[in-house]
Amino acid sequence: MADPDQIPLDELDFAILTQLQDDGRKSYTDIARALRVSIGTVRNRITRMVNDGTVRFICRPDAYRVGFHTPANIKVSIRPSHLLEEAAMQIAAFPEVYYLALVAGEFDLDIDVMCRNQAHLTSLVTERLHRVPGVYATVTSVILRVYKLSLPDLSLVSSEAGAEE
Repeated sequence: MADPDQIPLDELDFAILTQLQDDGRKSYTDIARALRVSIGTVRNRITRMVNDGTVRFICRPDAYRVGFHTPANIKVSIRPSHLLEEAAMQIAAFPEVYYLALVAGEFDLDIDVMCRNQAHLTSLVTERLHRVPGVYATVTSVILRVYKLSLPDLSLVSSEAGAEE
């Protein structure tokens, strides 16, 4: 449910976010010029979106170049189900985990991890993950090649897109 105190995003907010997706270091001046609005408007909008949690700025290095040579996806079944939340919280604390989601289907959790090498991944799965109370079964897939890694296409949720459907 939406926070009643949160201001809904409008087309200018989406346009600013799209500019930042193109280059997260783009200056307020350049964004303002591209969108034909004042620098103060851009600054205020970005500040509001940072403060309300709509956007955050991060650095995403190339995983392979910094030493993570064995990325993997792990599907996890939790039994009994009342251990799900606690297991998820413990798994979320693993530094290798960069994505963790509750999913519908055959498994309960979907996890993406970054490991240095196969030995690191093996240790993570066999010595740590399987020791989390409730972890019943896992299926691990090593990621061999990434064909697409991107940000969401904001045009799919902007107010104009919603009006088309």
